[in-house]
Amino acid sequence: MPRPRSLTPDAIAAAALAVVDRDGYTALSMRSVAHELRMSTMALYRYLDDRDELERLIVDRVWAPVTVDVPANSPWTAQIALLAGRVREAAGAHPEAVPLLLRHRHASRRSLEWIEAMLGVLAGARFNGSARVVAQRVIVNYLVGTIQAEHLSALDGAGTAAMAALPPAEFPHLRETAHTAGRLAPDTEFQRGLAVVLEGLCAEGGVPPDG
Repeated sequence: MPRPRSLTPDAIAAAALAVVDRDGYTALSMRSVAHELRMSTMALYRYLDDRDELERLIVDRVWAPVTVDVPANSPWTAQIALLAGRVREAAGAHPEAVPLLLRHRHASRRSLEWIEAMLGVLAGARFNGSARVVAQRVIVNYLVGTIQAEHLSALDGAGTAAMAALPPAEFPHLRETAHTAGRLAPDTEFQRGLAVVLEGLCAEGGVPPDG
């Protein structure tokens, strides 16, 4: 296949992300991206050193729309919710790429800026030492888990509907809860769950919720 006249890093990232979005993370390879670009695998190596560089291009593209500024006069919990919500929106559009975001969190400048912003909010809320480490990891773990759960097992999906149809005599609590879950909006699920996480971190670290 002929080599494109002009192939930018952004064009490569777009093609790679298209592969991941359509076929899943496990389908990503230099060969699959080259096919997406209608070029040979060897030709793609003229632009990239290896798959690791390819993955970093994807990560940069997913992180690109995420901003890290937060209102200085708002409660720290609101600031964290804002930062987390931005990543949920950006990564939620490409859930198959989430493993790459974790793997290369140290290699993307925007990722580092986001982590720094979150840690700054936590420091301002008087999370120090290991308490700050745990708080940051717990928030990220909740965020990643929510993105993947919304993608793989959304509350309005077939799994919830199947559980809502279970025999009430055998599964009364599961059936009732599934009926409620099916009517719960994803944004509501995320925001209420995050509020629970942040309240728990406050209790653990002895930090006021709006400190």
